[in-house]
Amino acid sequence: MFIIQIYTDETQGAAISDRKLEALLASSSFLTIILMKIIMVGATGTMGRYLTAAFEKEHEIIKASSHGGQIKVDITSPHSIKNMYEKVGPFDALISTAGPTHVGPWKTMADKEFRKGVDGKMMGQINLVLIGQHYINPKGSFTLISGALTYEPQLNFANASAANGAIEGFVRAAAIELENGIRINAVSPTVIENSPQYFPFFPGDIPVTMQQLEYGFRKSVFGSGTGQIIKLY
Repeated sequence: MFIIQIYTDETQGAAISDRKLEALLASSSFLTIILMKIIMVGATGTMGRYLTAAFEKEHEIIKASSHGGQIKVDITSPHSIKNMYEKVGPFDALISTAGPTHVGPWKTMADKEFRKGVDGKMMGQINLVLIGQHYINPKGSFTLISGALTYEPQLNFANASAANGAIEGFVRAAAIELENGIRINAVSPTVIENSPQYFPFFPGDIPVTMQQLEYGFRKSVFGSGTGQIIKLY
């Protein structure tokens, strides 16, 4: 985390005594800007690209993804997750928009198919926190992704519904265990406007706009809440 203080008084540029400088630092004559180091997991996906473009105007974004990005990470592999954190070093916040799950008819689903969501969206994100807690700065935050399928299941998405429910339970439990003022929340959208290929699977749902998505993540990262499921529908 980097802190920049900008002097806004009319006497800017004039010599300032140590005593006056102390007074100014405690007053509104200085505008304080906090630059955060944020890891964006899933940075090359639809949500990740949008959030990266929005947040990198204000903060340092470390782009992590299984395909492309600054750092390659496979969230189904604890070793890969640890390697990512070793490369990044201390950080202030992690945003996860990654969550592979199986989409398909119930009657053809078996253990192999169901484990895609268990190993991906569920354990992948859980391990981002379990491992990441040893690297994150005090008072940092984790923001995971769940979804409306937790409460309103749709055909072909049983795997995602189960993974979402597990993530939300984990967030509530982790919030009372994490130390050093570290916060954790989950953002829960329904289908998003930039993924029209999924509209037919969500009949009657009003797509979440990308701006709504952004502000849901902003609430988690820059707010003070923890253990929250931030619903965007």
